[in-house]
Amino acid sequence: MRVLMFGWEFPPHITGGLGTACYGLTHGLAENDVKVIMVIPKTFGGESDSDVRVIDASSISVDSRIVENLQPQIIELDSPIVPYVTPEEFARGVRLHSQFNGGTYNFSGKYGANLIEEVERYAVVAMQLARDISEQFDIIHAHDWLTYQAGILAKQISGKPLVVHVHATEFDRSGANVNPQVFRIEQMGMKAADRVVTVSNLTKSIVVDKYGIAPEKVVVVHNAVIPENRNIVVERDLDMQTVTYLGRITYQKGPDYFIDAAAKVLKRVDNVKFVMAGSGDLYLRSVRRVAALGLSDRFHFPGFLKGDEVRRMLARSDVYVMPSVSEPFGISPLEAMRENVPVIISKQSGVAEILKHAIKVDFWDTDAIADAIFGLLKYRPAARIVVENGRREVDSLRWNDAARNLVEIYRNLYAQKFSRL
Repeated sequence: MRVLMFGWEFPPHITGGLGTACYGLTHGLAENDVKVIMVIPKTFGGESDSDVRVIDASSISVDSRIVENLQPQIIELDSPIVPYVTPEEFARGVRLHSQFNGGTYNFSGKYGANLIEEVERYAVVAMQLARDISEQFDIIHAHDWLTYQAGILAKQISGKPLVVHVHATEFDRSGANVNPQVFRIEQMGMKAADRVVTVSNLTKSIVVDKYGIAPEKVVVVHNAVIPENRNIVVERDLDMQTVTYLGRITYQKGPDYFIDAAAKVLKRVDNVKFVMAGSGDLYLRSVRRVAALGLSDRFHFPGFLKGDEVRRMLARSDVYVMPSVSEPFGISPLEAMRENVPVIISKQSGVAEILKHAIKVDFWDTDAIADAIFGLLKYRPAARIVVENGRREVDSLRWNDAARNLVEIYRNLYAQKFSRL
């Protein structure tokens, strides 16, 4: 089986769980004898991998005749694209749209001010690529809304089945302030797809209820974590315990609830500090809120971490907290458990569907979050039991298993295609 895959990021250059999931899935697919061609907007070096053929969309020259026949219409956005583009970037980005007459397009490969323009140009590149290498793939697989238009055009030009993978929806990212244009792209991709894959039952319910997709068209494939046998050695502060938040500092991830719970914990115990590792549109507001509460000396904001930086941060942690308001899955708790850290996760997360050895709370219940943090810090024997059981549990969650589920989807679609011919 051969798959043409579209993704917006791929390690080592990632901004969050999407790139990590793409990496894990592609390697799992390779172990199941699936050849993957991964197309990303721009390569920065280090993406080359023996298991995956990575194509830089910036290197693909588009025939001007394709552009004449199908010039995507610029989407006029009414509001910033949360959490990718700030209001200031959004205002600049509207003026950055340019005419694309073929040739190559220099993608930034990031979530920049002209994100929508890049999404549309990427789709045109996908159409060119699908025409040029149509004999080299059997299935098209597009990850999240940024690549859905690319998947649709690749399907139109090649006639190959399309799988769209929903790692998050606009309802997760924006809550009540759903961007209607992004919603339409998501819905268009789901309706055009031959199969929709979601990372949890939680996400499947949103896809069915909010986007009007038939339940039988949607398949749940839970994420996993890459095993890590190499130990990270760090110096620990033996006099101070550490509670860690790791993820985008944006509405979806619930940073306010982490800060509120921290304030309650600090009323009960002194030798604890809190780390908020990440970046996002609520970063500055979170820093100001911590200062207003008089907690600046107990909080550390290291910014965005990746790779071994994440592992070192977790290795220094006594407790990991994911208080997400709406989390389609949530790979970071698995990474924490892999580093022998007890985890507290919101019940409003996809990963809560598969974890038994994690403490689960409602994101809004800061008293319960604070009690759970306090309990794990104070009663270390109980924390060790959580850690030992959690490590065994997370070691059983492999990308290879997730990939096998995808292979079954691919084969069914491939068989259906040829049964109709």
